Amino acid sequence: MSRFAYVNGRFVRHGEAAVHIEDRGYQLADGVYEVWAVFDGKLGDAAGHFARLWRSLDELRIAHPMSEKALTVVLREAIRRNRVREGLVYLQISRGVAPRDHAFPNPAVPPSVVITAKSVDRAAADAKAAKGQSVVTVPENRWGRCDIKSIGLLPNALAKQAARERGAIEAWFVDDLGLVTEGASSNAWIVDAEGRLRTRDTQANILRGITRSSLLSVIAEAGLPVAEQPFTVEEAKAAREAFITGAGSLVLPIVAIDGAPVGDGAPGPVATRLRRLYIERAKATAI
Repeated sequence: MSRFAYVNGRFVRHGEAAVHIEDRGYQLADGVYEVWAVFDGKLGDAAGHFARLWRSLDELRIAHPMSEKALTVVLREAIRRNRVREGLVYLQISRGVAPRDHAFPNPAVPPSVVITAKSVDRAAADAKAAKGQSVVTVPENRWGRCDIKSIGLLPNALAKQAARERGAIEAWFVDDLGLVTEGASSNAWIVDAEGRLRTRDTQANILRGITRSSLLSVIAEAGLPVAEQPFTVEEAKAAREAFITGAGSLVLPIVAIDGAPVGDGAPGPVATRLRRLYIERAKATAI
């Protein structure tokens, strides 16, 4: 099946899609991105992702390229053209094309917009969740505005590669105080020794995860105890359970940290239940 990408107003074959060599996203990482999970051909957690997208653009002073209504139409068309029922749709917006200069173009140029969509094997993803996955820890070395979903992801890429080389699916960043901030592409959670769900609060230098936010609503509805407070690597290793959340991973149980087993080394009942409840909610509310 041919794949299609949306590039600055046109759908083109994926293999032929391109941006200008002086696009500021390519040369300066001057842009933002969003990723929506797709359930049954629909956008999961749509409102949250749109809200974060507009905030990220505003924080970087990049103009909104179109209205939310128009963008929704384009995202859905990308999903349709690529025949995605279960998967992911990726959006990237850069400041645009201009002669290379660190300062913003003056006068401003139109933002560049790229959208791709791909299918995900949910059965394979569920099998990974049922088995449980592992993470490794790496020193926090990112910039001070991780709340912006910027395309400047080199530290994240290096962390993810370190995880792969050590047989793990994800890397957790650890700050100078020994506290876990978040994953290279996910938010980090534990069920602590007292049975409380814990994840870092968004006042810290972390991304305001949309799956994280939706899961907090699921947790509230389920009446489970939760605390938005940091935890150390040692607390995570001593926890009853651990898991990560994100548009790609959804809710994914973690059974080992730096090679040390978490709990009994198998996916725990809380993470397993929350994965099911989150997916049910996401499917019911997708648009």
